[in-house]
Amino acid sequence: MPSNPVALSRRRLLMASAAAAGLAASPPVVQAQAFAPLPRTGDEGELKLWYRNPAEAWVEALPVGNGRLGAMIFGGVARERLQLNEDTLWAGGPYDPSSPEALKVLPEVRRLIFDGRYPEAQNLAQAGMMARPIRQMSYQTIGDLMLSFGVSSASSGYRRDLDLDQAIATTEYRQDGVAYRREVFASRPDDVVVMRLSADRPGALSFEAAFETPQAADAAVHDGDLILSGRNGSQFDVPAALTFETRVRVITRGGLTRADGKALRVEGADEVLLLVAAATSHVGPRDVSGDPRARTLATLQQVTPDFDQLKARHLADYQPLFRRVSFAVGATEAALQPTDQRVSKSQTLDDPALAALYFQYGRYLLLSCSRPGTQPANLQGLWNDKTSPPWGSKYTININTEMNYWPAEPLAMQECVEPLITMVRQMAETGAVTARVNYGARGWVCHHNTDLWRATAPIDGARFGLWPMGGAWLCEHLWDHYDYGRDKAYLAEVYPVMKGAAQFFLDTLVDHPDGSGLVTCPSLSPENLHPFGASVCAGPAMDSQILRDLFAHVAEASQILRKDAAFRREVLAARARLPADRIGKAGQLQEWLQDWDMEAPEPHHRHVSHLYGLFPSWQMSRRDTPDLARAARKSLELRGDLSTGWAIGWRINLWARLGEGDRTHDVLKLLLSPERTYPNLFDAHPPFQIDGNFGGTNGMAEMIVQSRPGEIELLPALPSAWPRGWLKGVRARGGLTLDVEWDAGRPTRIRLRGPVGAETRLRFASIVQGGRVPASGELVATF
Repeated sequence: MPSNPVALSRRRLLMASAAAAGLAASPPVVQAQAFAPLPRTGDEGELKLWYRNPAEAWVEALPVGNGRLGAMIFGGVARERLQLNEDTLWAGGPYDPSSPEALKVLPEVRRLIFDGRYPEAQNLAQAGMMARPIRQMSYQTIGDLMLSFGVSSASSGYRRDLDLDQAIATTEYRQDGVAYRREVFASRPDDVVVMRLSADRPGALSFEAAFETPQAADAAVHDGDLILSGRNGSQFDVPAALTFETRVRVITRGGLTRADGKALRVEGADEVLLLVAAATSHVGPRDVSGDPRARTLATLQQVTPDFDQLKARHLADYQPLFRRVSFAVGATEAALQPTDQRVSKSQTLDDPALAALYFQYGRYLLLSCSRPGTQPANLQGLWNDKTSPPWGSKYTININTEMNYWPAEPLAMQECVEPLITMVRQMAETGAVTARVNYGARGWVCHHNTDLWRATAPIDGARFGLWPMGGAWLCEHLWDHYDYGRDKAYLAEVYPVMKGAAQFFLDTLVDHPDGSGLVTCPSLSPENLHPFGASVCAGPAMDSQILRDLFAHVAEASQILRKDAAFRREVLAARARLPADRIGKAGQLQEWLQDWDMEAPEPHHRHVSHLYGLFPSWQMSRRDTPDLARAARKSLELRGDLSTGWAIGWRINLWARLGEGDRTHDVLKLLLSPERTYPNLFDAHPPFQIDGNFGGTNGMAEMIVQSRPGEIELLPALPSAWPRGWLKGVRARGGLTLDVEWDAGRPTRIRLRGPVGAETRLRFASIVQGGRVPASGELVATF
């Protein structure tokens, strides 16, 4: 706390409110207040998902992960199933999908679009501009590790749970007078999935361990380890190129372990420790020369086969990250019910702690599926039980991958962004080929999807894939990582990637014949048909909005780094010529340059791409651009609140930006409904897509704190259902961290931490306080 606080008088506070602009000459100072340690229970609710029955469906199982290895735990009594994933096990191998005909047909596609002959343009693009193959590779499962106990499923006192604070899944039950317990976690320090089986009667543990897999793989027992080795699958005429191995080491206290064909048999043990290691031959997007056998052996040789030590190392890695943020909005007796019942009754129960649990579950999932050195979170994060999952479980970068990382910076999981940054840097290399072959341009481009092999050409079909903005949008995450942390060395590393994205558009933007300005062409408003029998068009609103951010941040980065002054001027000149956002005849924000919205064939389309400028961008806001904000609100009303899971997640963030707390809470309740949330709290598109989880988590943070350059707004969309609570540990732009508590809908205590001398404004409603972080590094304030 500040060592010498000076009170800010009520009169000065009201004067600041009336001025509502600029930084205060000196920091607001209030009476020093003690901050107690953050409780993990009580008003925050017990941070556990728990159930009275084993999982029958995959979306009832409980996920664990260390960023690279994932497992879904079913908690069966007669048979336990651990469905396993390794984040580089994808179909196919390195490939270049560029179309050599794309550049030839590009001028004609543009001409047809500008002539209003949209179906012809789309058909020509389909024939000449799309990737070859037209589909990308799928993320795939290893298969299942099955433990068969040779008993019936009858039991008593059954409970299974996932403790978010410890990242441990536990199963407990009694059978024939014996209490059994299993604990599972995915250790990042030791890079294994750990499972301990125990019982309160000596010699009570007997089971068979075996693999079941859809992969082309063989199981064997060698030197006491149960091993599954094989190859990935080919897909869409791209040959398989990966080998993989999963190795299970069984360590028993008491009893016997023996090979039984392709299985391991444990008999009469007191306690059993299973260690699961897995690896593929993947080294990088163009390198599959790794040795998975050497990797799994090396991993297990370095592991200390002691559960308590493994658990201690796991908790020492995980808990400091998870415990950075605490969120509470009260709890009722509904929180005492099993999680699946809370979800099934979520539309009628008063259960505010379910929202807090969902919030922390989102943070748990990102910490479990995206860590430095791993692959980024894909459409299902890390967890997938198929070889051909829905949408390939790829990286869909016209919203879904970006949504995965919305909560990373504000909710103190900045380390989790490293895999995304690495992927974008790799895409800049493959995307340079696509830029040159498809467009004859400098820089790099990626369309609406990518995969493990970092393919960047337009896929699926011209109707969906001919959208060149995916890489540009991802560059905003590169900028946000800087803006929240203000590390200039990092900015210097990623600046060439951001510059390359801008170079591509400097080369490919064209003047619209009607004088609208510089536009993308061909492009589309993601996945939405316009009224003329196609989706391809010129200059949809989202493209200009993304480019305004990209160009502004590239220019700002070049100024911060004191380089490329001429390029900065070129970028800003192009930015000034982008079409402005337009308001249509129904008072809506136009999705296209033309006022087509009211005639579009899907008025309730799941994508709300033209609202990018409201969220995640700050180009529109209630105070700065009230007309555009009202138009965005009209667009949201016309689209409707009920949609797919991830689309509801986006709508939560948009309504929060509009400052409508009760409406935002109503949309959040839709997300928590059993139609959009599975029993294990996975988001239901349906089927499962993890982006809805992350969108919902971030949306709740936006309801409480909104951070923009130079200002932090408190309780901008607080619903009446949450009159009291706290959000502690949330990050703000400029390297700041904030705790806020509120009661009766007003902030009662704020603690701001950050670099000494950092300046900001704290806003609540029309009241503004400005301040500077003092020498102590901590500013305590009230409203």
